[in-house]
Amino acid sequence: MDKLREITDKVRGMGIYESLVMAGVGLAVLLFGYRIKKAAFFILWFLIGYNLMILLMPVINNALPQVAEGQFWQILLPICGGLLLALLGFSIEKVCIAGICFFLVMLVTVQYFGTDVQTLAVGAIVGVIAAAAATAMIKPAVIIATAVAGGYAITLALLQIFPDINKEIFYFPMIGGLALVGALFQFATTKRVS
Repeated sequence: MDKLREITDKVRGMGIYESLVMAGVGLAVLLFGYRIKKAAFFILWFLIGYNLMILLMPVINNALPQVAEGQFWQILLPICGGLLLALLGFSIEKVCIAGICFFLVMLVTVQYFGTDVQTLAVGAIVGVIAAAAATAMIKPAVIIATAVAGGYAITLALLQIFPDINKEIFYFPMIGGLALVGALFQFATTKRVS
């Protein structure tokens, strides 16, 4: 549960307005991810790039003390990392969905199982399998990936807006329940959409 506290502590810096925007974007991705897949890919890749830069910030801060001292760089670098990956992922659909699946698996691996070499290797193997399966079944993969990402964003926003919610009990059920509802909604509304 320490990892869960770390994740929710990252969100605590957001104000109510940022949380509401995050919840709105998460809702759009959750329910309409396949229909707005280009925008959803941009958002998903931005979130992946932003989180990767957050994970790399301690290394950058140690290497460059002037970056560690400036609040401007602490805000700008994660945003730039997010934008860089978002622009890359926006351009190529199959590579984009494969990369999203791989990075989501690696993100879960690092956040919940650690950074041991064997753990990362197993995570990478599972990520490659998930990426290959996603490119073979692109429509269901897009729907599921956008539903999970939307559920994750909404959950983080709700935990910020309503701090009395017990994170240890409701974090994973909220993500899973929202993702399930979003995926079912998208499958039902995109039957004739290719």
